[in-house]
Amino acid sequence: MAATYYLQPNPKAFSSFLRNPPSIPSSHVSLLGSLDYSSRRVNVEANAKKKNPWLDPFDDGEDPEMEYGSLFADGKQEEDLRPPDNPNSPHGYLKFPAGYSVEIASLALKVRGDVRRCCCVISGGVYENLLFFPAIQLIKDRYPGVQIDVLASQRGKQTYELNKNVRWANAYDPDEDFPEPAEYTDMVGILKNRYYDMVLSTKLAGLGHAAFLFMTTARDRVSYVYPNVNAAGAGLLLSETFKPDSLNLSDGGYNMYHQMVDWLGRPFRNVQRHPVPPLRVSISRKLKEVVEAKYTKAGAKKGRYVVIHGINSDSKASMQSRGDPDSLLPIEVWAEIADALREVTPLFVIPHEKERENVEEIYWEDASIVFITTPGQMAALINDSAGVIATNTAAIQFAHARDKPCIALFSSEEKGKKFVPEAEEKKCTIISSRTGKLIDIDIEAVKNATQIFNLTPALV
Repeated sequence: MAATYYLQPNPKAFSSFLRNPPSIPSSHVSLLGSLDYSSRRVNVEANAKKKNPWLDPFDDGEDPEMEYGSLFADGKQEEDLRPPDNPNSPHGYLKFPAGYSVEIASLALKVRGDVRRCCCVISGGVYENLLFFPAIQLIKDRYPGVQIDVLASQRGKQTYELNKNVRWANAYDPDEDFPEPAEYTDMVGILKNRYYDMVLSTKLAGLGHAAFLFMTTARDRVSYVYPNVNAAGAGLLLSETFKPDSLNLSDGGYNMYHQMVDWLGRPFRNVQRHPVPPLRVSISRKLKEVVEAKYTKAGAKKGRYVVIHGINSDSKASMQSRGDPDSLLPIEVWAEIADALREVTPLFVIPHEKERENVEEIYWEDASIVFITTPGQMAALINDSAGVIATNTAAIQFAHARDKPCIALFSSEEKGKKFVPEAEEKKCTIISSRTGKLIDIDIEAVKNATQIFNLTPALV
């Protein structure tokens, strides 16, 4: 007796066949007259943006006739209230023996697109990581209960002592063109073992960086790509891509991440568009105590000094932006500006101890000088000050984050509008050079602007 074999249907293949019906040539319509696809016309205008044209050229987005409304597909995600399986483990779950496959993702994670764990790979230094704080807050508001980790350079990692929304921050320079193989594979293993749902990257990705993000096995891999031919092949390994206006993403100034932020806050089903939150930083009590001891030793009193930042130096602690390399002034210029301060003490912030002798020689020996290299101490110093006078460094953004009056010196008016938009609302006075070089800044205009730091109203 002949054996009878039954073929088990593949539901995934069958569902994909129904979603994407095959195209039928016009010459065969008469033979297949019973098949009528006229009722399944796709309204291209009603469909959302394609996820990635490299992944599926026949994917026109979600079906506009699909109705959502179940518990797993509607509205925001809910915080995961389940207690951890192992409270002593930072990962929250126990080690399982070999041969057991544990389900770590819920149904809503796939159907609704929930994000429980997110990793942000941030390119650049202190300035670039600081401007990414609104995006981190947006992720926290958009996905309640999400755990956010950061991968940044050694200088950029220091910024996240000011961000309470970040769980872990790892030091790994994504801008390194030729990383050490052992360090590269070790970091891939670390990210893979954390089971991220979404990975965001602000580094312009080619095929190499896209492969690094792909090996993390995250469900959503979102990154900027090169706006030229160097991005060839990167779209095959990424879920969502953004093309910046130039090869230097920092040229965009304060809103340098506007494409990614617009995508993160997009409306989704019954979730409305999320507005971009303002830049805010959190300063710990211990950090305030350490900084208070520093400026007290320098001869300054709380609330009665003005931070002067942007002294010309070759130190990496200058906290400049990659989009504005001309953002430091020599101490001779700062000495003239400091002479205009009457009722407050000018407090010079030096990024290296070798600059102390130059300040004491040109200004005077009893000048108030503080050696600050970390962004956390800089934020705490500005928080206790009466205001800030600085060039285009991270000190301007810290003054904005702590609602302090500020005088910002820029090499051009265009740079000032990019890095400090809506300056009046941020209590910031912008003074730009007319020649396009910061060294030609109008010192008299800066001296007149220092009247905002007077503790008593001036009599004219």
